[in-house]
Amino acid sequence: MEAVTLENEYAYIKDGKVFLKGYLDMPDRQIGEVKRTEEEAFQYFVNRYQIAINKVNQLESEIAEAQNKGSYLTKLMQLRKRLLNFDGIGDFIPLLNKLDEQETYLRSLIVDNQANNLTIKRDLINEAKEAVEEIDWKIVADNLQEIKTRWIRTGPVEKPLNDELETEFREILDGFYQKRKAFYDEMNRVIDERIAKYEELTKGAEMLFRMGDWEASFKELKRLQTEWKNVGDVPPKKLKFLFRRFKKLTTTYYEKYCNAKGIKIVQRVDPRVEAQRKMMEEAEALAAQRDIFAAAERAKVMLNDWKNIKVPANLAERNVAERFRGACDKIFELSYLMKVVTRKVPNYNYLSDKQQTLTKFREMESIVIRARGELKQLIESYDGVARNEEMDKIMNSNINTQKRKLLMKEVILEELRRAAATA
Repeated sequence: MEAVTLENEYAYIKDGKVFLKGYLDMPDRQIGEVKRTEEEAFQYFVNRYQIAINKVNQLESEIAEAQNKGSYLTKLMQLRKRLLNFDGIGDFIPLLNKLDEQETYLRSLIVDNQANNLTIKRDLINEAKEAVEEIDWKIVADNLQEIKTRWIRTGPVEKPLNDELETEFREILDGFYQKRKAFYDEMNRVIDERIAKYEELTKGAEMLFRMGDWEASFKELKRLQTEWKNVGDVPPKKLKFLFRRFKKLTTTYYEKYCNAKGIKIVQRVDPRVEAQRKMMEEAEALAAQRDIFAAAERAKVMLNDWKNIKVPANLAERNVAERFRGACDKIFELSYLMKVVTRKVPNYNYLSDKQQTLTKFREMESIVIRARGELKQLIESYDGVARNEEMDKIMNSNINTQKRKLLMKEVILEELRRAAATA
C-alpha cells in the first residue's frame, strides 16, 4: 500500500493517520491520528481492541446468569452496532460471530417464551371471563385485580397477537367496571329516592300538629309509620339521622294525642332489656350472699346467658351491663378470697365474726399487693414488643382486664377495712 509507513493484518498508518482495514463489505476507515510516534498510536488502538473483547465477554456472562435472558436482545443489538464503529485494531469478526450466536440463542428463547406467554394469557382471559360471572361485585373486583397482576407480570407475545390479546383482556375488564358503575349508579339513585321519601314522611309528621282533627291526624300518623317501615334500606348513618327526627316528631304527637284523649301511656320495655335488668339485680344480690361458692357457680351460668341475649345497640343500657359485669367480678373475687382463706385458716368457720373479717381483710390486702405487682409486670413485659394494630388491641385488652380486676379487689379491700374498723 503506497505511502503506508506502519501496517499489520488489521490496520495501517498513512499520512499520519491510523486506518482500520475494511471487513464484511465495509471499506477502510480512519480511526485516529498520530500524535507523537506511529508506534505509540498503533499500540494505543491495539490496546483499545481489548475493550471490545471485554464488552462481548461481559455480555455473554450476563446472559448466562440472567433469568430473563430475552431482555438482553436489545443490548446485544446495540453492542453489535458499536462494534462496527469501534475505534480499535484487531479482528472484530470473531466478536461479531459470538454476538450472532447469542442473538440466535436469544431469539429462540424469545420464541419459546412468547409461545408460553400466549398460553398463559389465553388462560388468564378465560379466568377473567369466568370471574365476571360472580354475583358479588367485590369478589369479582378482587379476582380481576389478582388476574390483572399476573397479566402484567407475563411477558409479551408476537406483536399481532399481543395487540389482539391486550384488546380482548381490556374489554373484559372495562365491561365489568362499566357494569359495576351502572349498578352503583342505579343503587345510588334508589337510595336518593328512598332518602327523599323518608324526608317527605318526616315533613308529613310535622304536619300532624297542624291538622287539628285528632282522629284524622291519628290515622295519618299510622299511615306515615307504616310507609316508613316499607321505604327500604339506606346507609345506616343517614337512616339513624332521619329516624331520630321522625321518631321525635311522632312520639311528641302521640303524647299530645294521649293527653287530649285522656289516655295513660304505659312505657313498653323490650323483653331482652328487662331480662338483662333482672340478671343484673340477681348478680348484685348474689354478691352479698353468704354462700359465695354457690354464688360463683350461678354467676358463671348467668354470664353465658347474658351473652345469648342479643340486645340491639340502640336499646342496650350501658349502666346495666357495667353493673352486671361489676357484680360478677365481685362474686369471683370474693370466691377466690374465700378459697385462700379456708385453705390457710382451716378453722375459719369457728372464728368470731370480727376474727373472720380481720382474716379476710389481711388476706385481701396480700392479694391486692400481689395483683398490683402482676399488673406492673404485665405492663413492663409489653415494653419493647414489636407493635401492630392487632398486637396493640390484644395488649390493651389484657391490661384493661387486669386493671378492672385490680379495681374490684381494691373495692372489696376497702369494704373489709371499714367492716374491720367497726367490728
